Amino acid sequence: MAFIPHHFLSCVLLAFFLSALHVPTTSAFKPKLLNFSRVESSFNSDWSPAGATWYGGADGDGSEGGACGYGTTVGQAPFSSMIAAGGPSLFQSGKGCGACYEVECTENEHCSGNPVTVVITDECSGGPCTAESVHFDLSGTAFGAMANSGQANDLRNVGILQIQYRRVECNYPGVSLAFHVDSGSNPNYFACLVEYEQGDGDLAAVELKQALDSDSWLPMQHSWGAVWKMEAGSALRAPFSIRLTQPNSGNTLVAGNVIPAGWQPGQTYRSMVTF
Repeated sequence: MAFIPHHFLSCVLLAFFLSALHVPTTSAFKPKLLNFSRVESSFNSDWSPAGATWYGGADGDGSEGGACGYGTTVGQAPFSSMIAAGGPSLFQSGKGCGACYEVECTENEHCSGNPVTVVITDECSGGPCTAESVHFDLSGTAFGAMANSGQANDLRNVGILQIQYRRVECNYPGVSLAFHVDSGSNPNYFACLVEYEQGDGDLAAVELKQALDSDSWLPMQHSWGAVWKMEAGSALRAPFSIRLTQPNSGNTLVAGNVIPAGWQPGQTYRSMVTF
C-alpha cells in the first residue's frame, strides 16, 4: 500500500471540514463587524507622528469643558475624561470638535505601546501646541492611559512626548445624539451644541427645518466650538428638524422634530437616530 504523508491527510480533512461548514443565511444571523473594519473604510489607517503633553489634574479631564463647549460632560460617559485639546491642525477653529483619534507611545520605557482613543474637546494654543504640526494636549487621564500598568505618573513626568496617532470613527454605543440649546437662544435666534455624533464625530454642515415646512432646509452657521446658530431675523416656528452632514464620509442624518414646540434655552434634547 502506498504511503500517504500525514500533511496530505491533514489538508484533505481540512478541505472536507470547510466544505461541510454551513453558515446560516437567515435574517436571524447578523455578523457583527468589528470597529476597526469600519474605521479602515473611512479613514487612513496609517499612523503619523505627533507631539503630546497633558494638562489639568493628573487623573482629571483637562479643563473640565474647554473651547468646544461640552462643559462638564467631558468627565462623564461616554467621554469619560479620555479627551484632548487639539493644536490648530486638529482643532480647526472649532470644526474639529468631536473628532476621535487613537494615540499611542512607544519611544519611552514607560509607554505600553497600546493605543487609546481620545476625543477633541478643547483647543491647545501657544508653546508646543503651535511649534509642532500636530499636537495633542491630553487630559491627565488620557496621557496616563498610554503608560504601562502602574507607571502612569512616571510617564506624565516625561513632559513633551513623541507619539503616533491616527483618525478613527467615534463609537458611543447606547448614547443618544444630543442637542443642547444655547442659553442665549430666543424666538428669532436659535443656537445649539451638537454632541455625541458617531462616525466622523465632527460636522461639515448643520441645517434647520421649521414646523410644517417639508421643503426648506435653512443652513445654520458655525458659531464656535461645537455650537451652530441660526439668526433668522423673524420668529422661528418649532418644532425643528435638524440635518447633519459629516465631512469625511459625507453621511447625512435627519433628526426629525428633535427640538419640540415650547423648547427652552439651556435644555438638552435627544434624538434616537444616529450615524
